[in-house]
Formats: sequence, C-alpha cells, structure tokens
Amino acid sequence: MQDKRFYVIILITAILLLIPLIAMQFTEEINWTWFDFVVAAILLIGAGSLCSFFLTIFRKNKYRIPIIIIILILFVLIWAELAVGIFDT
Repeated sequence: MQDKRFYVIILITAILLLIPLIAMQFTEEINWTWFDFVVAAILLIGAGSLCSFFLTIFRKNKYRIPIIIIILILFVLIWAELAVGIFDT
C-alpha cells in the first residue's frame, strides 16, 4: 500500500509540474528555471509524503485532519515565501 501511495504522489507531482512547463511554451510571463522545478518537486513530494506518513500512523480523523491541515498550511507558506517573499526576508 505504501508503494502505491508513493507512486500516486509522484504522478500527481509530475502532473502539477507539467502545468508551468506547458505554460512556459505559450507565454513569457512564466519563466521557471530547472532549479524552480526541482524545488517545487521537493516541496510537493515532501508534503505528500508527510501527509501519507501521518495518515498511516494515525487511525482516527481526530488526529489526522489537524495534522494534514498544518502540513498544507506550512506547504503554502513556504511556497508563497519562495515565490514572492511574504515575510520580507
């Protein structure tokens, strides 16, 4: 089950990364480098793997839902910081 879940995470990551790759072919407004794709892949796979890990550890939704929400909030904050620098660092 773990291998199947990890393959799904990899597949979803690849599909999500195809969006900016295809968009770069049609517009100059999206200009990602290979480093941007690597960082995005690490973030997406990391967030997906953490969610998968905690879903297997905790059986009750009482614990699952808050942990998944925290992981997703952290993912969005890191993504936004890397994209536009919301924390002025």
